[in-house]
Amino acid sequence: MSVASDFRADNFSAGPASLPTAVLERARAELLNWDGRGVSVMEISHRSKPFIEVAARAEQNLRTLMNIPDDYAVLFLQGGASLQFSSVVLNLTQADQSAAYVDTGIWSAKAVKEAKKYLSVNLVASTKEAGYHSVPTQAQIAANLSSDDQFLHYCPNETINGVAFDYVPKADMPLVADFSSVILAEPIQVSDFGVIYAGAQKNVGPAGLTLVIVKRDLLDKARDNCPAVMNYGLQAAADSMLNTPATYSWYLSGLVFEWLIEQGGVDAIAKINHQKSQMLYSAIDSSKLYSNPVAIANRSIMNVPFYLADESLNAEFLRQSEETGLLHLKGHRTVGGMRASIYNAVPLEAVERLVQFMHEFELKHA
Repeated sequence: MSVASDFRADNFSAGPASLPTAVLERARAELLNWDGRGVSVMEISHRSKPFIEVAARAEQNLRTLMNIPDDYAVLFLQGGASLQFSSVVLNLTQADQSAAYVDTGIWSAKAVKEAKKYLSVNLVASTKEAGYHSVPTQAQIAANLSSDDQFLHYCPNETINGVAFDYVPKADMPLVADFSSVILAEPIQVSDFGVIYAGAQKNVGPAGLTLVIVKRDLLDKARDNCPAVMNYGLQAAADSMLNTPATYSWYLSGLVFEWLIEQGGVDAIAKINHQKSQMLYSAIDSSKLYSNPVAIANRSIMNVPFYLADESLNAEFLRQSEETGLLHLKGHRTVGGMRASIYNAVPLEAVERLVQFMHEFELKHA
C-alpha cells in the first residue's frame, strides 16, 4: 500500500467539499489513539461517556457560533438534507394541510417534488421560467401565501445555480430553510426560523451528518406515521441518539466548530468569504471570456458558476486547471459551464490562485 504525501490541492468541490487542513491533521493524529484511549473515536460506543462528551461539546460550540437560543433544539441526524424534504412535512403538518414553497433552483424544486407526496403544496413563487437567475421579491411571496399554509419553505442559497436570497422572507407562519450550502458562512438570526436544516458536507464536516435546528414548540406536531428516526421530538428527547448516529462525522464536525471558533467565529469567516467571492466575481465581470448570469444582488458567496464565451474551450480549461492543482471546477451536469465552490475551508490564497489561472488562460485564448 502506497503512502500519500501531504500535498493539498485547491479543492473547489461543491460537496463533499474541502475541510480545514488543521482539522484533518488533528483527526489523523488522533485516528488510532483518540484521547489516549488506544482506540479510534469511531470505535467507541455512542452511549459511552467519552462520546457523549464529544457530542455535547459539538452542540455547545455550534450554539455559540450561531447564537442559538435555548428554546431551539439542535439535532445531529443522518440521511442528508434530502431526507429533510420529507421530514419537515411529516413533523410539521397533517395529511389534509398545506405548506408554502418558494422555488429558486434545483434543490428547492426537489423539496417541492418530495413534499407533494405528503400534502398540498402552495407554490407561492418560482423563478424557473427566468432561468433561476434571481429570487422573487417579498411582495411576490406574500401575495400568494394562504392562511391554511402551515409553514413557508425556501432555500437561502442554491448550490447548483449559485443563487442566494439577499433577505429573509417574512410570513405569519414558521419559516423552514435549507441552509446546506451556506450555514456558518455568515451570521443569521436563528429566531427568524422555525426549522433550519443543513447537510454537513459543505461547511460543517464530512458527509453522513445533517444538522437540524428546530424551535421547541414545533417538536410535538409530528404525524402519527412519521418514522421514529425522522421524528424531531423523539430525536430531541434522545439527544439525537434514538439509533446509532454518524459518530465519526459528528466528531469531525465538532473539530470544524472548534477550528471556526479559533478563526474568530462566523463574523470573522464571513468577512473572508465576502472577500473571496468579491475577488472571483470581479475577475469574471472584468473579463471578456467569462460570465456569470445571476442577478448581482442574488449572487452566492459560496457557489460561483461561470461560463466561457467559447464553450469549445471548456475541456481545455478543466484539463489545465487540474494540472495546476485547481480541482473540481466543472459545473453541475444540469447547467454546464464551470463552478467554484468557495466554502469556509477554502482559503483566500486558493481563490487568488484560481483568479490568476483564469487571467492567464484568457490571455492565451484571447
